[in-house]
Amino acid sequence: MANKKQTLTVEVLEADGSRFTLREICERGDCHAEFVIKLVSYGVIEPVNESPEVRQWQFDAIALNRLHKALRLQRDLKLNLPGLAMSLDLLDEVQDMRREMARLNQRIRQLAGDL
Repeated sequence: MANKKQTLTVEVLEADGSRFTLREICERGDCHAEFVIKLVSYGVIEPVNESPEVRQWQFDAIALNRLHKALRLQRDLKLNLPGLAMSLDLLDEVQDMRREMARLNQRIRQLAGDL
């Protein structure tokens, strides 16, 4: 039940464009700043600003969602950081392909209806 609550929270936050400091994203992800910094260095999540100063980083809800996914993968599958990065990239790719398939299926249904 807790996972559903987190997912709903992320969806709401994404809609309103909320931003989180490094401290806030660590609190919401229940993780250490060092872990978030490592995720940034591996390209798993990205701060929305390009500040070289870590304390000035801000993250959006998409980064928070990816942080939650990374934490679940690490906990459930015991993946290391390169494995997390690759797994999340592959999950994103699968999601993109599913969206494209749904769009193409809808287009096929439209064209079949025009016949």
